[in-house]
Amino acid sequence: MAVHEQHPSASISYFITGKSYGIDEAFSPDDETIDVVWKGKVTEFRSTLRLVKSIDLSSNMLNGEVPTEISSLVGLVSLNLSRNNLMGQIPLRIGNLANLDSLDLSNNHLSGSIPQSLGLIYGISVLNVSNNNLSGKIPKGTQLQSFNASAYIGNPELCGDPLPNICPGEEPIHRSPPRLSEKEEDGASNREETNTIFGGEFYASMVIGYAVGFLGVVGTILFNRSCRSAYFKVLQDVANWAYVVAAIHKAKFVRRIGG
Repeated sequence: MAVHEQHPSASISYFITGKSYGIDEAFSPDDETIDVVWKGKVTEFRSTLRLVKSIDLSSNMLNGEVPTEISSLVGLVSLNLSRNNLMGQIPLRIGNLANLDSLDLSNNHLSGSIPQSLGLIYGISVLNVSNNNLSGKIPKGTQLQSFNASAYIGNPELCGDPLPNICPGEEPIHRSPPRLSEKEEDGASNREETNTIFGGEFYASMVIGYAVGFLGVVGTILFNRSCRSAYFKVLQDVANWAYVVAAIHKAKFVRRIGG
């Protein structure tokens, strides 16, 4: 039989009436009881706890550790122990609660790492372990990375996806480019200078050539009367030809519409 100390706040205890079992030992669920100590009074809850579907003890100033035996409630669908003063670690066998859909352990003083087994509860859709003292890496390769970072915030020593905190030893490695030898550096410098020189000369020659050609054509037209007359005659002939073509097409279009 478990012994309880009188305390103004509450705690959760779990035991098997009249018997003592190790963690790995089997027991009859008909003998299970839960005692809740509240303001110095012990209240016993006796039932077939294996059939319990939901437990909500949030905001009750509960203290002590989360009983490891709670992982024996394999039919549990929802567990809410948030906003209490619970401490210690999350039970390592929390993954035994295979039917768990919602788990809220937020706003307590839980410490240690998140058990790897928690990632084995594939059907869990609501998780909140924020505002505790959890540390270490969030188990990777499980659906635990699918939850929003808000499910884990308030645990300064917790790291890994989906938190922005990078775990020690996983910092990205920034590799500097390989250093060239003195000979290679000289060769690269010479090639760069050559490219710069020839590149500049190429563009300068293009500009000069364009300017000379333009001035040559314009100067010939302006200062040579015969060339100027021939140039304007060509322009006049082109304009006349364009006018005649436009007039012919217009006449055909009008006849087609009128006919």
